[in-house]
Amino acid sequence: MRFLRRPRTSLLLAGALASLGAVLVSGAVVAQTSQLRVDMVNADGSEIGTVRMSETRFGTVDVEARLRGLEPGFHGFHIHAVGRCERPDFKSAKGHIGEAEGQDHGEHTGDLSSMLVKRNGTATLRVTTDRFELDDLRDDDGSAVMIHAGRDNFANIPPRYAANGPDEETRETGDSGSRVACGEIDGD
Repeated sequence: MRFLRRPRTSLLLAGALASLGAVLVSGAVVAQTSQLRVDMVNADGSEIGTVRMSETRFGTVDVEARLRGLEPGFHGFHIHAVGRCERPDFKSAKGHIGEAEGQDHGEHTGDLSSMLVKRNGTATLRVTTDRFELDDLRDDDGSAVMIHAGRDNFANIPPRYAANGPDEETRETGDSGSRVACGEIDGD
């Protein structure tokens, strides 16, 4: 009885093509439609890392920050309305994007999860949001990624601590304090 054998090269080629097809199919599921890289600087002008943003086909934006040289602990992490990072206080970036009159901190479009910096001064933060698209950040005056000195309470002050609710500073900034790092997003 004689067995037919396929040449080994055709089996390898078929396997490679199948693998490539699987990669292409799975790659299409997570395809990115737009990306943005933001270089972050501290008040001295030293580069301390990057924030990358990728808009997905699902209508969300993946944000990944990789930073160093920060004080350990929690820090407010926001998107501010103007793409200018004038040192040393970064006030040129104005308030958060989507900050409406009478709207408490935590409800602004630019409010993102707080960042936890490790004892060695490094931090990695990954968050997904549907509050904005990358084109929203690239408007006429751009936007800025901002890191604050303190933790962000998102204006969450229970009535047992403040019978009249949070004060103005808490409603505006979440008590996150001064601005310690900034990254410019250029406008159109």
